[in-house]
Amino acid sequence: MPRNLAAPASALRQFLGGQAAGGLVLIAAAGLALVVANGPLAQTYFDVLHAYLGPLSILHWVNDGLMALFFLLVGLEIKRELLDGQLSTPRRRVLPGIAALGGMVVPAIIYLAINQGGGALRGWAVPVATDIAFALGVLALLGRRVPVSLRIFLTALAIIDDLLAVAIIALFYTSQLSLAWLGAALATVALLAALNWMKVTRLSPYLVIGGALWTFTYLSGVHATLAGVALALTIPIRRTPGCPDDRESPLHRLEHGIQPWVAFIVIPVFGFANAGVSLAGLGLDALLEPVALGVAAGLFAGKQLGVFAATWAAIRLRLADCPEDATTLQVYGVSLLCGIGFTMSLFIGLLAFDDPDLQAQVKIGVLAGSLLSAIAGAAVLRLSHRERVPTPSRREPAA
Repeated sequence: MPRNLAAPASALRQFLGGQAAGGLVLIAAAGLALVVANGPLAQTYFDVLHAYLGPLSILHWVNDGLMALFFLLVGLEIKRELLDGQLSTPRRRVLPGIAALGGMVVPAIIYLAINQGGGALRGWAVPVATDIAFALGVLALLGRRVPVSLRIFLTALAIIDDLLAVAIIALFYTSQLSLAWLGAALATVALLAALNWMKVTRLSPYLVIGGALWTFTYLSGVHATLAGVALALTIPIRRTPGCPDDRESPLHRLEHGIQPWVAFIVIPVFGFANAGVSLAGLGLDALLEPVALGVAAGLFAGKQLGVFAATWAAIRLRLADCPEDATTLQVYGVSLLCGIGFTMSLFIGLLAFDDPDLQAQVKIGVLAGSLLSAIAGAAVLRLSHRERVPTPSRREPAA
């Protein structure tokens, strides 16, 4: 038997096949956080999160440390899909790329329209991100009602979405820089790139140096989680066209190794630590606060409008083909699911605001917008009929 046939299923296929379980764990963690934050253990919950363990609080260790593993996995997914997967050719990048751009611009405009002037403007990027875990979890729960082409489309869109979100964090949410530590971080990245160039395939040197990279990045003022993305981009990949699973590829080995830990520990812990918001004394009017309303409207209205309109325009203008066997209503349903912005939206919100009141508004808006998007998207996909998305012509994929 050829060795590639004995390799484990790719992380992307595991992600598509087992995402419902990971999504349910994340939902349970977020729900538990809300229960604890509004119950008799609320004070203990907040005290533990703000207790210091060494130089950082536990909440900072979660958001700056554990989440570096999440961003490492994001970086590995981005690199693999760009070099050896669903985004490996320009034609495959067109539709999800255009959809991702539309799904980032429109929510930002809606947020800015609601929050004109003042420090609240810093939250413009909160509603622009899609939570791939929740969105694919909903699709997995819907089973065969959704064609495989739309699952691939949503995965590719979310990966590009993550790439754009990482760029936003690096450009707009970086504190004052220490040039000395930034230089040390860049030198470390250069060392990792040299290991790749020398064709070092053992993972241990990359991971040890990656730990130093995280430290230097944190001390430089750049958000430390971006060290995970930088490390991922230096991990060697063995390209295997037509057979993407290769246990001898360092990138594939690392991706398979950390994916369960990220899906079932890192992200649920992050959700539990950050979704807890005290609702004491809050009514429906809390959702009408500018930041909360801007985030919720950006996710629910902005995402569906931006993704669907951009997708429809790309197909009508013959820039890309419609996902195979997908109907107009199904494409719209997936566009709704893109409004589930839980993990990355909460993360960006914490970077945007230091004020606890504004952070609470972000959490309320993220929870409301994501919940509405999940319910509406699932309902539309359940009711969808097999009717083609209108397109002037159907061109054959490029060879």
